[in-house]
Amino acid sequence: MDLSGDVWAQVALEASTVYLVDGVMRSPFANTTIEKLPDKVLLNIFSYLTHREICRMARVCRKWRLIAYDTRLWKSVSLRPEISGLHVGSLEALLALISIRFGPSLRYIELPIELITHTVLHELSNKCPNLTHMLLDFSTAMQLHDFSEMQAFPTKLKYMVICLSEVIFMEGFMRKIYNFINGLEILHLIGTYEKVEEEEEEIYEVINVHKLKGATPNLRVINLYGINFIDDSHIDAFSSNCIQLECLAVNFCNKVTGSTLKTLFQRSRRLKCLLMNQTSLISEHVMAVEWEKVSLQELDISATDLSTECLVDMLTRIPNLRFLSAGQLNGFNDTVLKSWMEMGNPRNLIALDLEASDNLSDDALYKFLSRHGQQLSGLVLSGMPHITDQLWMSVMPILNNARILVMGTPERLGVNIHVDQLMDGIANNLPRLERLELRWDPQNLRFSDKSQKAIDILRVKCLKLRCLVLNDGRYYEIVKANFERADRNTVVRTSTSSRVSNYYLLGNYKDLVFN
Repeated sequence: MDLSGDVWAQVALEASTVYLVDGVMRSPFANTTIEKLPDKVLLNIFSYLTHREICRMARVCRKWRLIAYDTRLWKSVSLRPEISGLHVGSLEALLALISIRFGPSLRYIELPIELITHTVLHELSNKCPNLTHMLLDFSTAMQLHDFSEMQAFPTKLKYMVICLSEVIFMEGFMRKIYNFINGLEILHLIGTYEKVEEEEEEIYEVINVHKLKGATPNLRVINLYGINFIDDSHIDAFSSNCIQLECLAVNFCNKVTGSTLKTLFQRSRRLKCLLMNQTSLISEHVMAVEWEKVSLQELDISATDLSTECLVDMLTRIPNLRFLSAGQLNGFNDTVLKSWMEMGNPRNLIALDLEASDNLSDDALYKFLSRHGQQLSGLVLSGMPHITDQLWMSVMPILNNARILVMGTPERLGVNIHVDQLMDGIANNLPRLERLELRWDPQNLRFSDKSQKAIDILRVKCLKLRCLVLNDGRYYEIVKANFERADRNTVVRTSTSSRVSNYYLLGNYKDLVFN
């Protein structure tokens, strides 16, 4: 419930006013309890709770049960226990939920393998006409339900995620839905990269991408994440039919070499974002692209094996690059940075990630940041032992527009990092900062008994800061306690559970997010 400052002031004034009742000073709100709040106010309060918490609230009383089951609280639902904590014990229970609780209000749903049946999909199609976002998780499947009788499927889907199984072939299911998904604009196919064993195993093409592309001509965003059978032919297939393609992500698809990149850009004139982290790009294929003619603005080539020659050739020809992730590249050295400054166009760059680029000197980085640092919203210079707090302190006044910073390396250093001075510099120079990560080993952080003052200044001056990630240790505990005393409990996080990335600055970031 949005209240203006004047209204809040009036409420505060009334709350602080006391009245004489039977000789006793009493507040006008003395007998007010949460049960007396209007239903619409309770509904607004419940909207801030998770569905698991809402289910607990439903046990309190009849009134809260009615509010908890209001369909307006169930527009976006995950039924995957590992994500939401919600577990539906039977198909009958789910069918009842679809009819009674979800209905026309439902916009987004996530289903685990045991709940994906033709009956459930029929009910979603019939009872949830406004369903536009769906995630189907087949990742743990050892066999599929029988879909031979499936005749209906949600027809208004704009966004779909399919988590693939390692061994289950999806074509029987996909054949049934091809006629219903031609309105899709965003498609995620999520592979099993993180589950792959070290030993070489037989690779199965568990979904037919060449047939899928014919059923989805309106795709704007395609994310093929960690799929071990995806190669250049699949990129070529999508580009042949998806003329509206704006964003293509093939991160962790290690069979992609870039042999069809030239054709991709010739066909997909609207392509602005290309993410190819940890693929097997071959420099000759990349250099064959007519980079000077592309509309590309966002590029991720981290952890590939591109040569220095290739990097110079590409960066000096791309006309309007705004976002570059090029970390973990042995070929990215001072020559590349100097050539890009002198012959390329980094004047529109807002995000730069050069993580673990050990062949870059601090002098080359200082020269680049002196010229272009003021325009940057995100900068990642982590994983380089020779980049210490001295470089950061020298460029801090230049980075006054930064929203995201990642610095430091977990390797034990021979020098100490004076973190009080660093925090003070951040607080006084970066008022727009939203996300910050310090990856230095806690043993390398040096701080004094007066470190609380530096943390106070950071907390007070960087009011937009929503995420501060540190390695576990004494300094982490001090910073966390400081923010928690100011009721900012969610800001300080440990690196074991959180990482900061420039990906927040991608134009299609919200479309690329999946659970």
